[in-house]
Amino acid sequence: MDIILNEDIATLGYKNDIVKVKAGFARNYLIPKGLAKVANEQNRKIAAEVIKQQAAKLEKVKAEMNALKDKIEAATIKIGAKAGTSGKIFGSVTSLQIADVLKEQFGVEIDRKKIKIIGEVKELGSYQSRVELYKEIIAESNFEVVAE
Repeated sequence: MDIILNEDIATLGYKNDIVKVKAGFARNYLIPKGLAKVANEQNRKIAAEVIKQQAAKLEKVKAEMNALKDKIEAATIKIGAKAGTSGKIFGSVTSLQIADVLKEQFGVEIDRKKIKIIGEVKELGSYQSRVELYKEIIAESNFEVVAE
């Protein structure tokens, strides 16, 4: 069954995308929750018109996100954590902490679900994360865990 997404869904696609899903998933979950609508001829025309109207705005947003990507990749983020004498940290560093630091440094709110930490953070040192800024714009961010 073809549907048109009303909002971004991580496993399916982005807003106004036409995707094919199983009929039961669409009828029982996506459509009742307002996450999607049936991709009939009328809804396809409406979605195409909305996409066409948003094209200019989209280019501006992509340019801003590419500039932000360059800033994030150039900067090294420092995250404080309590650590023992051997360098092992107590607890862990989460994507929420990275999101808070990005908000402080760059003034942009990024959903913690769009931040993926590469590897496990168990000790003080340098690590990497991937930050999804926009549809296909992903910044490779370096962060350093330092003792508080």
